[in-house]
Parts: sequence; structure tokens; C-alpha cells
Amino acid sequence: MKETLLSTALVLFFVTGVAGTRAADTYTYPDLVKQLTDLERIAQVPPEGEKGGLASSYNRISKYDEAADKYLNWYENLDGSGFVRKEGEFKVFADIQGPGCIWRMWAATIRGIHVKIYLDGDEKPAIDLPFDGYFNGKSEPFTRSNLVYRTSADGFDDYTPISFQKSCKIVADPNFGNGWADYFQYSYTIFPPGTTVPTFKLPLSGDDSAALDEANRILGNCGVDPAGERQGQQTETKTVAIDPGQTGIVADLDGAGAITALRCHIDGIPAGIDEQTNFLRQIALRITWDKQDSPAVWSPIGDFFADAAGTSPYSSLVSGFTKDKDGQFYCYWYMPYASHATVAVDNDSAKPVSMSWEVVHAPLTKPIDTLLRFHAKWHRDTFLPTRKDRELDWTLLTTKGKGRYVGTQLHIWSPRGGWWGEGDEKFFLEGEKFPSIFGTGSEDYFGYAWSSGKTFTQALHGQPTNENNKGHISVHRWHIADNVPFQQSFDGYIEKHFPNSRPTLYASVVYWYLTPDGTDPYAPVPVADRVGYWTRTAVYVEPDAIEGESLKVISQQPPGTVEAKGTDLIPEIALSQWSGDRMLEWRAAAPGNKLELDLPVAKAGKYKVLARFNKAPNYGTFQASIDGNKAGDPQDLYSPALKPADPVELGTFDLTADKHVLSFEAAEKNKSSGGSFFGLDYIKLVPVQ
Repeated sequence: MKETLLSTALVLFFVTGVAGTRAADTYTYPDLVKQLTDLERIAQVPPEGEKGGLASSYNRISKYDEAADKYLNWYENLDGSGFVRKEGEFKVFADIQGPGCIWRMWAATIRGIHVKIYLDGDEKPAIDLPFDGYFNGKSEPFTRSNLVYRTSADGFDDYTPISFQKSCKIVADPNFGNGWADYFQYSYTIFPPGTTVPTFKLPLSGDDSAALDEANRILGNCGVDPAGERQGQQTETKTVAIDPGQTGIVADLDGAGAITALRCHIDGIPAGIDEQTNFLRQIALRITWDKQDSPAVWSPIGDFFADAAGTSPYSSLVSGFTKDKDGQFYCYWYMPYASHATVAVDNDSAKPVSMSWEVVHAPLTKPIDTLLRFHAKWHRDTFLPTRKDRELDWTLLTTKGKGRYVGTQLHIWSPRGGWWGEGDEKFFLEGEKFPSIFGTGSEDYFGYAWSSGKTFTQALHGQPTNENNKGHISVHRWHIADNVPFQQSFDGYIEKHFPNSRPTLYASVVYWYLTPDGTDPYAPVPVADRVGYWTRTAVYVEPDAIEGESLKVISQQPPGTVEAKGTDLIPEIALSQWSGDRMLEWRAAAPGNKLELDLPVAKAGKYKVLARFNKAPNYGTFQASIDGNKAGDPQDLYSPALKPADPVELGTFDLTADKHVLSFEAAEKNKSSGGSFFGLDYIKLVPVQ
């Protein structure tokens, strides 16, 4: 009888807390700060009324017309101009009704103006600082380097919680928010009605400051479980050798519990980023809870550990790759199960794979019916919107049920280089037509700024791989305190401005928690769709051609602009249409303008000269010459659409082994053309026998 009473009391404590009220109903400031690093809390079923939100500078002309069922100006990119309203000349950045807490502040630039935060209707601001005071580490309590920093990739981040009981209003000086550079984001949670939350007040108490110090310590010590060693935890170790086409069982756990850590070393990871990505994509992690028919976790192994594109060492709060034990992946997601857990690995490569694993698991600390199941799925271009007015929204996750969205890993393949992003995140909750969370840009969502190609690692976000925005890019962000709870459904998107034909290709792992009866529609992806869609030879190069962009300018009459132009920002031109993915462009102004280029000839002989030009709506007509002798007919380079022209023959010439003068003179342009620009892809000298 005593055992039954004790069990009942424990259940009541877990579910209701002390004195019979919900444990979540009352928070101290240290309670809130702990949520920054509490990986167990995000596995709990969200209570009714708990909501996530984002106050951002997204362009307010993006709207949903309910009467017409149409999205208007949906991809406007001037996202540094938005705000809620004006109060006199001041700009209101956020007006949030509580109880709630701001978890994250982000900015792309910080300038010499003030931002004031008013809490609970008080006429005096709780915080009144120059905008840089929130981010420069000099103003208490925004001084802890793992909570407040500028990333090496240019973004400003502040994870110091700011809590409020009734309301939060953020107001900026009149000269802020006027330009394209004035981007901001404030991520927050609204707690259910009746929740008691302390109103943030300066100076902080000793206990409150100590809580921030502890969070700063944990966030600066990534690579270990932030919860420390758990009572009753056990570690299963196993080395497996998996033959091609086979699945190896890493752990098979009976009874209720939670996986609290995974560590993995893989033998034989090749050198080279392409080779590593290809290798890791052929090995997939598969985790199944409670003997369900479908895995809740399925992902190529590199992507799951948040760096699809190789093994660059990095450490975040929940995952990373360290050089320990000759290279080890780790993750600390909290993964509860009711009766059984199976961790397995699929080897879809043509060779055996050997790996060693540590699977740490521990007894549950809360009743299983208060806990969600962890999900992580990899996909490419799955469940994309079919509406024309939303064709650029790339689906991260669509799911139904009750749960929490907790993370995004995105792999981008961008062989042309240039900026791949400019895409706002848009999270729709409970089937809403306009998203509760509307961001300001791809790099903003991942916590950096200005399309930086630099790598960086912070505890809650990072870019561990980036080839200067050309080739492979891997970025991630973890929503721990700022997780996005949902009661019925979650539909998350990020804008993808460039089409696959460019090519700009996305692949993602999304991480979320879901009730056992929720809908996870993502199935494992065949290996043929995971590898081979990128290659370093994707850029077409014409054999034996002299690239136009390589030719040295001798003179221009009059002086103008000659530059090597890539197709980085021109989605109309598919990769490989220009040799070397570059051309020489001359911005001639009028008929009579002349451009002279050095034409190198390695060996004396008779040559048929071929040329490939570019055509465009603002291109003119040009006469080519070699050493003052006309070469071919005038070339009309006008076209209604931007496109490479077919190669043309300019004649046959006897050329010495030397430099010759290749010139182009602008003639009367096509009447339909909007200008007299000129584009040369390549020159080709074909020996004549």
C-alpha cells in the first residue's frame, strides 16, 4: 500500500508540481535561464496556450488576401524596413502580450541610436540602451560572451532572456528602420494564461546573475551533455561492420527510458569535401521508437550530426564533430521512449563500413505520457507548395499532431558561387494562412549576416562548412528555449530564390518532437536521390578554347567597363551554358566605340577562328577584326532573352606565334535593343591543315 501511495505521489509531483499546481505555471528568472540549455524540457508535451513568435523587420507589404485567397508581394526582399507601427516619430519593433519571454535578439548592423524595452505597461523602460549596447558585451547583463557576441560571419546575437508578465514593447529612435540595412529579430515565447513570470528588472539579483553565469559556462563547454551525468544512466558500446546493402543494429533497448547521447566514429572517411559528402550520404542513421513500423529518425549520418559536407571539427550544444578518438560525431538530443528503442545504420554504399558507437540511455524523470518522441528526417524538395504565388517557399517540415519544432540543418549545393540565400523563414502554426513566424533572410535565420561565406560555430547555431559560398555549404540552428510549440500542425518553409536548374540545390534535416499519434509523413530516401546530384565537373569548359574573360584589355575607346561576368546571380542561364561559367562583358555606350584585346597564339600556323558570343536585350551589333583585318560579318547580339549564341566562324587567318590584336567595334544596334553591351564567351583557334 505504501508503494502505491508513493508511486501516485511521484506521478502527481511530475505532472502537477508542488502544492497541486502545474510545474510550468510559475517561473523564476533562473528557471527561464535554464531553458537555454535544458534539452529535456523540449521533449515535454506543450501545454495549451503556449506559443512561439518572432518580431522581425520583414517587409510588411507581404500579405495574405483572405477574400481572394492570394499571397501578395510574397517575396519582397526589403526586409530591413518593417516595423509594427509608429508612435509619434518612434518605431515600434514589437508589441507582445504576455506572459512571455524574449529568448533571442539578432541584428545585422548596430548603429548609434537607442532601443528601449518597456515591460508590463510601465511608462519607464526596463532597458534603455544604444542599440549596440545589447550586443557589444559592455552593458550589464548583456556581457556574457557565450550569450552575447558577434559571429565571425558578421551577425550580432544576444541570448539573454527578457521576461515579462503582461506585455513587452520594443521602441527604437526615429532614424532606425528606414533602410535596407536595418534588420532585426526578436524570438519569443508566450506562456499559457495564468502563468506567473518575473518581470525583467535591472540590476539583476545575485541569483539571477548566477543563473546567467551558469548558462554561459554550459554554452561555452559544448561537446559534453549539458545535463551532466544522469542518475542511473548506462552506456552501450558496440563496434559494427556492415556489409553493402545491409543494416547493422547499434543498440536494441527494452523498457522505458531516454537516449541521452549518441557518439560515433566511422572508419575510412575519405579526404576531400566531395568525397566525404558522397561517402556520408550513403550511410544512414535509423532510429525507431516502441517498435513502430516507420523510423522516427532517418538521415544520412553526416547530415544528422549537422555537417552534411564533411568532417570540419565543430561543437554545438546538441551536436558536433570532434577530433577525439580520431574523429567522433556526437549528439545530445533527449530521446524518450515508452517500451523499446532501436538504433540502426543502413549501409547503402558498395563497400563494407566499420564504425564504433556509444549509446547513452537513462531512466525517465517524468511520466512517459507527458513526453514527446524525437523525430529527425532528411529530405530534398519534398512536399513543395503547388500554388503559383508560393512557388519559392521551400518546405522544411510539414507535420500534424502536437509537438515542438527544435532545429534545422540545411545543406546547400551552389557550384556557381555568389549569394545563395535571400530567403525568409515562414512558420505556419495550426493551419494558419499567414505565418506566426516571418523572418528576414536565410543567413539571419541561421544567426549571421550579409551573406558571409565565413565558417563559424556557436552553441546554438553555426556554419561549419562553407567554400566561400561556392560549392558545399552546411548551416544549422537549434531552437532550445525558443522552440516552436504546436497543438495541431506545423508547416515550416524557407524561401529558395534560385531554381534547381541554376543549380542551387537544398537538402535538409529537420528536428522536431511529436506525440506518438502524430503524423510524420517523411520516408527514407533512396540512395540514388541522396548522392550524385553534385559534381566538381558540373561547370562546362569548351576544349582548347581561349576564355573571353581571360583576354587582356589593350585599349577602350572611349574608356568604359570591361569585366568577367559570371552567372552567379542570373537564374535564367543554366550552369554549363557558358564555358567556365564566365564571360567577358564590355559595356559599350554607342556605335563607334572600340575594344582591343590581346589574342595569344602559342604556335604559328593557319587557323579557322571561331567565336561564341552572348546575346541579351541590351546588347548591340559588333564588327570583329584581327590585326586590323575584318573577321566575319557584323554580329547582332540582341535577343529578347539572355542566352549564349551559337559559335560562329570569323574566317581563316595566318597567325604568328605571338600576341595579336582582337578588336570589336560597335555598329548601329538592333532597333529593339536597349543598349550596346557586348559579351564574349570564348575564342577558339582551329588549326587548318
